[in-house]
Amino acid sequence: MAKNLKSIRIVNIVVSTALEVDIPLEKMAATLPNTEYNPEQFPGLVLRIKDPKTSALIFSSGKVVCTGARTMEDVEKSIQSIIRSLKKLDINVKIKPEVTVQNIVASGSIGMDLNLNVLGIKLPNTEYEPEQFPGLVHKLKGTNATFLLFSNGKIVCTGTKTEKEVNDATDKLIENLKKVLAK
Repeated sequence: MAKNLKSIRIVNIVVSTALEVDIPLEKMAATLPNTEYNPEQFPGLVLRIKDPKTSALIFSSGKVVCTGARTMEDVEKSIQSIIRSLKKLDINVKIKPEVTVQNIVASGSIGMDLNLNVLGIKLPNTEYEPEQFPGLVHKLKGTNATFLLFSNGKIVCTGTKTEKEVNDATDKLIENLKKVLAK
């Protein structure tokens, strides 16, 4: 299969960071728009950021989990937006937060139809139960990547932490699929 048939793009980057300040979540919820805070149900405050369209879980300890960004530039913009929101509440973040990527989700197509029944039998490290879910789940050996494969050639990749890992894992997946389907 020609390499140019592969088209995969990042759809979600999940990161965590610590702002190293205590955050009064009740005050934040009362003052800022686009927040949700129900401490009886969950200890964190949800802040929805409009541009870039992301969401952040903010904890009173200053720890933050940000999700929804498609690029690291958007991650950076989201963190800066949180810091600006806190400044409005007279909470000054004095550090440049160190961001840790927890997970990248990518989706796309490998440009070929897949017989999931055959792959479910021949491809190792797979789970395929079409009555419960239409995709095949494949843990790619030697990587942290897990793929969802669909019969139309669409794929979702999760478990990676860099764009290079996404691309390397997808290339390895295609190589493995070609070997299995050639048999």
